[in-house]
Amino acid sequence: MKKMLLKSYFIIALLTIFSSCKKSNYLNNIEGERIEINEAIASDPEVEAFIKPYKAHVNKMLDSALAYAPQTYSKGDGDLNTAIGNLMADIVLEQANPVFNSRTGNKVDMVLLNYGGIRAPISKGNISARTAYQVMPFENSIIVAEMKGALVKKLIAYLQESKRAHPISGLKLTLDHNFEVVNALINDKEIDDETSYFVATNDYLYNGGSNMSFFKESTNSHILNYKIRNAMIDYFKKVDTINPVRDDRFIQINK
Repeated sequence: MKKMLLKSYFIIALLTIFSSCKKSNYLNNIEGERIEINEAIASDPEVEAFIKPYKAHVNKMLDSALAYAPQTYSKGDGDLNTAIGNLMADIVLEQANPVFNSRTGNKVDMVLLNYGGIRAPISKGNISARTAYQVMPFENSIIVAEMKGALVKKLIAYLQESKRAHPISGLKLTLDHNFEVVNALINDKEIDDETSYFVATNDYLYNGGSNMSFFKESTNSHILNYKIRNAMIDYFKKVDTINPVRDDRFIQINK
């Protein structure tokens, strides 16, 4: 009984305190000031000294040569396919396949990335991890979508309409002068509407980025937890000299 009375008094006391609070005691607005971080802000010598060895280690890791580029490759080098775009799509196909196969027993049939995802050229000279960060600064990871052939044809329609050098691998697409399909092959075979194809892309595009809404209609997906940037770095470590080229994987002919 005593405990119940004490509890009642405590509740009454709380209610009295809250009811006595005036509106003016509440926070009505917040004022702030924008402080621009630029070279005008002096650095702290003690902080600089502390981070110096870590910064040197990171820079050494980023700038160590992994491979060599005999020339500069830019995404502006072609209309429907470019050497750098072909390289990126081929890297995803080559690096993702062992991971995907070990988990599912299947193989990636084709790759589709986006033109806008290439953010820097690969310059002539040594290629380092920093190169990969410059070309692909995003945290995009590889995801494999399972798509029926009929849905893959929507992907092809997207390429027809966009008329851009979106990086592809495993798919060979030929258009006429009106951008109508002359030939579309996956693994050098005609696309069958009822066959399931495994299409590798990145998580941004899979979720509808760059208006690639067709990926959302896929029957299944496999997240590889493998960033495209890391796939590039792993590939560069394997090769001595890269040799990307423009080819006939996505072309327009006068018919």
